[in-house]
Amino acid sequence: MSAELELQGAVNTRLRADVLLTALVSKRVYDQPPSPVTFPYVTIGEAQSIQDDVECVTGEKVYLTLHAWSQAVGYPEVKRIASAVKESLHLAPLTLPSYRLVSILCRTSRTFRDADGLTSHAVIELVASVHKPLA
Repeated sequence: MSAELELQGAVNTRLRADVLLTALVSKRVYDQPPSPVTFPYVTIGEAQSIQDDVECVTGEKVYLTLHAWSQAVGYPEVKRIASAVKESLHLAPLTLPSYRLVSILCRTSRTFRDADGLTSHAVIELVASVHKPLA
């Protein structure tokens, strides 16, 4: 399995179990949201992996983008959701099936209004360093 997919699974599991986040979005953490979707919710978005080997270790940097969505008036709700996501994942001790997570950091987040003029959107960008144990 790829490091990206393993990380996505661990992130999904952690977010769905996080008490602070579930108080805001229930269990609405999606790879692909259903249609119609109930607001607010979080989606696991784009990912990119860059090989990052060091001597005797196969490694990758995995960049993962999460999105928070709200149709409540203004930015407060989506900012609370983004904050809960960051608190849950920054430096989290995630366990991956076949990789070792060295670190996971929330690098940036930003909020803005979507083009529909109603939906508030937060983008949270993570970077994880993972190593593949030698066989």
